[in-house]
Amino acid sequence: MAEQQYHLKFDASKGQAVDDYVEYKRIVGDDDGGKMFTPEEFEEYKKKVLPMRMKNRLYTAFTSPTGMDCKLVGPETPCFCKHRYKQHKTDFDVVPSERPIKLPCRSSGCKCASYHYVPLNGSQPIRCHCKHTADEHKEFGKFVCSKAGCTKCTGFKSSFSCGCGSPLSDHRMIVETGEEREARGHPLGEATPYAAMGGITGFSSMADGYMRLDPSGKGAPNKGFLEQSVTSSDNPFLRSNVQAIKQHQMRKKASGLTGPDDEIFDDQAERVSSRRRPGEDDMAYYERRYQERKRNETTRGVAPEAEMSRLEIGSRKAIEQKPRTPKK
Repeated sequence: MAEQQYHLKFDASKGQAVDDYVEYKRIVGDDDGGKMFTPEEFEEYKKKVLPMRMKNRLYTAFTSPTGMDCKLVGPETPCFCKHRYKQHKTDFDVVPSERPIKLPCRSSGCKCASYHYVPLNGSQPIRCHCKHTADEHKEFGKFVCSKAGCTKCTGFKSSFSCGCGSPLSDHRMIVETGEEREARGHPLGEATPYAAMGGITGFSSMADGYMRLDPSGKGAPNKGFLEQSVTSSDNPFLRSNVQAIKQHQMRKKASGLTGPDDEIFDDQAERVSSRRRPGEDDMAYYERRYQERKRNETTRGVAPEAEMSRLEIGSRKAIEQKPRTPKK
């Protein structure tokens, strides 16, 4: 049977009450013990906690061997103990001097000594070498398997590889202060009064590190990659917007055009050559393009193999088309 759905409608005053409650939970979290503070208690709580939280915020990340933050931990990110990050101790009057910084779980009965992120395989928990999932291991010590009858497990170890390409065992948890994170060259984001924000510094923090184009991920493409000329081997979307791209570049030039040798037109010959000529069939088109590339390489005095070796990361190279022999 389908679950019943309820559509609640609020006027402006009731909607504001919902917003106020969401703001309250983001600031207080579970510190109220399940019983909401009175307005006076809430104000006292903010006076005590917010300055400490703004000054001593800790950034938590699951980091690859290269230093890239593969996962930036947020309030709802689960720990190995199956509790959320916001259920661990994240507020400190004075930041501990020892490293690594321990973030013990505050849930009743949980023996988790410090927050430890464990990735998922899609939506499923990853498996240990003992064939049991991470959820079936103890949350303390070496994370030994708690499954009845499993005696060979000496601690949770998995062959799972992260999206960055490195195995799980090569990653490490980093809990650091703002100064330490800044020294690593990673962004801090804006100061926030919310509880257990961990490594969340912006909307892009939700993405995995290999997809994130900020300093905490793989980084933005270099300028050469972004400004290279559009050729016939590129995506059809790029080829269809060559004129729009050129017009944008022309508008950016404050001094105006100086002539046909201007860099705006540095791929003019390529764009003209990539167009089909009247009455030119597929075989004739590809043969002409192939001969033109050979002439260009000969003119520059660069062999095809040497040309390939000179390519930089992020550069595009047209695939060489071998001449086809017409069927008889």
